Amino acid sequence: MRTLQFLLIVCPLCAGVLLAQRWRGGGEGSLREDAPVRTAREVPSHSTGTPNWTNEPGFEKETWTFARIRYERAPYGSRSAANCFTDFPDSDLNLSFRVQQITAMKVDPDGRVLRLTDPDLSDYPWIYMVEPGRLLFRETEVTALRTYLLNGGFFMADDFWGPVQWENFESQMRRVFPDRSFVELPMDHPIFHCVFDLKGPKNKLQTPNIRQGINSQYDGVTWEFHDGEECIDMHVRALFDDKGRMMVIATHNCDNGDGWEREGESDYFFHEFSEKRAFPLGINILVYAMTH
Repeated sequence: MRTLQFLLIVCPLCAGVLLAQRWRGGGEGSLREDAPVRTAREVPSHSTGTPNWTNEPGFEKETWTFARIRYERAPYGSRSAANCFTDFPDSDLNLSFRVQQITAMKVDPDGRVLRLTDPDLSDYPWIYMVEPGRLLFRETEVTALRTYLLNGGFFMADDFWGPVQWENFESQMRRVFPDRSFVELPMDHPIFHCVFDLKGPKNKLQTPNIRQGINSQYDGVTWEFHDGEECIDMHVRALFDDKGRMMVIATHNCDNGDGWEREGESDYFFHEFSEKRAFPLGINILVYAMTH
């Protein structure tokens, strides 16, 4: 597999273990779900800082944008599911920067935060939702997401663990598409090979939270423990439209967002998870979505 060697040159954060910079207001998840945030640049880094870049004058809007979806959490369900701003803003901006570096795509340096009912949702062909283990759609969101996906949009769900969280997410997506079922993608699917040649088994692509990731160098455990379950097996599942176009991808029992967010906090975590797993998988998913 080709590795992200460019990161070793351009990213000074990866040379050793750095202390995470906590933004004002507390630890992870302290940003309220209803916070009036429209872009990733409105919130200080939650980790070790985020990159800055610009695009050529006159082409500022000819870009791909990381579009994070905000949502409401159900009052029931998984005890460990966090909220829609987990890993924000670093994951959004770090992945955006790597896409700008390694592909021919020009990328919006600000990112965007949206609701499914925002009137400009259709301007963003790729949307991302984190920790949907306690996701609860409003009826208006069900209709909006169905319309968006059938009109060519692509939806990535990431960082949720165990059967309780999966069952909740799947049940909410069944409200969107009652007659469609998720399909587990085999490792020979083109999405695993379109930019980086990612080889199996699929569990070798699993990224846990940074604490578990650092510990894995001693115990070999790359999974997390949620709702009384060891979430050992990683899944990459998809929903397709009637013509076979992928509309939704769900990376279950995997925390790509931490791999994108935490790249500068641990040399080991960067090399083992950010570089080998989270960035290559995220870039493959994005490029596949934008070219199919």
